[in-house]
Amino acid sequence: MPQRPFLTAEWRQIAMLNYAIDPGLLAGLVPSGTQLDSFAGKVYISLVGFRFLRTRVRGFWIPFHSDFDEINLRCYVSPKHKPERRGVVFVREIVPRYAVAKIAQVAYHERYVALPMRHASSASHVEYGWRTGGRWNSLRVEFQGSPTLPAEGSAEQFIAEHYWGYSAQPDGGTLEYQVEHVPWRVWRATSAQFEGDPSELYGPELAACLKGTPDSAFLADGSGVKVYSGSRI
Repeated sequence: MPQRPFLTAEWRQIAMLNYAIDPGLLAGLVPSGTQLDSFAGKVYISLVGFRFLRTRVRGFWIPFHSDFDEINLRCYVSPKHKPERRGVVFVREIVPRYAVAKIAQVAYHERYVALPMRHASSASHVEYGWRTGGRWNSLRVEFQGSPTLPAEGSAEQFIAEHYWGYSAQPDGGTLEYQVEHVPWRVWRATSAQFEGDPSELYGPELAACLKGTPDSAFLADGSGVKVYSGSRI
């Protein structure tokens, strides 16, 4: 019998700012049994904002917690036992609902935090923000034209198409979980920027990276997703 998803939802308006980074800055974030992944010899982190819609946990809708924003900072890994599985590790995930953060903390031991959030969008831009330390931080992507599937072997495909997540566990082990969705179409950004001071969440070294110019940025249209319960590796 096929495994039942732990969570189903739609992920939409996925804004992604991508930065090449010194791998040494991520050494303490790589879960056991995995290794940093790279594209064209570079290791990346991505600051990602998106809409979480029609969310259900174990098939159940939770009132007032089905539609919300998320912003996360992530890096890219692969498991040593199956290096073809391109995966994601979350440095920090921000949502506006405490219950959502708590469920993710308990189920996956992910680094979720609940903070005030906002978003705005039009036919040519998407912007997400969160407030901490009495001030707003924001990421913004401007775009034009029509979305297309990323070219095979492109940087956009490497960033967008990851179907596994890896989470370090309190006892030093690692949880591996699968995420299913169709390939996403993307708009390449005409401009993209982060504004604010994220040092409180990410530390000074990663914050300094985010304040620089992204190596690339794009907006993905998104799709329905299924997130499965994890297993230890």
